[in-house]
Amino acid sequence: MQYSKPLAKLIEQFQRFPGVGPKSAQRMAFFLLKMPENHVKTFTDIIIEAKEKIKYCTTCFNMSSQSPCEICTASNRDVHTICVVAETKDLIAIERTNEYKGKYHVLQGLISPLDGIGPEEIRIKELLERATNPEISEVILALNPSVEGETTSLYISKLLKPFNIKITRIAFGLPVGGDLEYVDELTLAKAIEGRTQMC
Repeated sequence: MQYSKPLAKLIEQFQRFPGVGPKSAQRMAFFLLKMPENHVKTFTDIIIEAKEKIKYCTTCFNMSSQSPCEICTASNRDVHTICVVAETKDLIAIERTNEYKGKYHVLQGLISPLDGIGPEEIRIKELLERATNPEISEVILALNPSVEGETTSLYISKLLKPFNIKITRIAFGLPVGGDLEYVDELTLAKAIEGRTQMC
């Protein structure tokens, strides 16, 4: 069946979301079209506001409406440790555990040669700059247990070795190939607690 052009374009836009196939995109499009117009306007206003106001923290590259972000400016955080994560969603997953009280560094991706993502495309250079701070005593690598996560962890640990900083990796009672954002808080808390030294 051929959709009218505006509906086809709407479905196509929903399919851009990760994990959304044609059927889900179609359901979302029809749901949106059935919404009252004022709800649709509120929804679009919220999307535009989020896009305009949410930026990257200039220190840790977490997504935030302020820079430096709330975590970087919090006086009760441990300034001696930096937990390195791939994305903001991983930071949020770790924060939910209430186990980690240090600072973060969000790489905004992982090294993935197959996808054309090298070390220069993610925030490794900025991490190395932060590691020169004499206050930093430990860098915790909390990257997904995937091929890309392993590659990125090994690459970063080699670069950090000359800094004489303790480099640890969170323990994995986590499935290989899994994503941190889907791991329950207890498993993630235990993984942070049982982290191991890499160098």
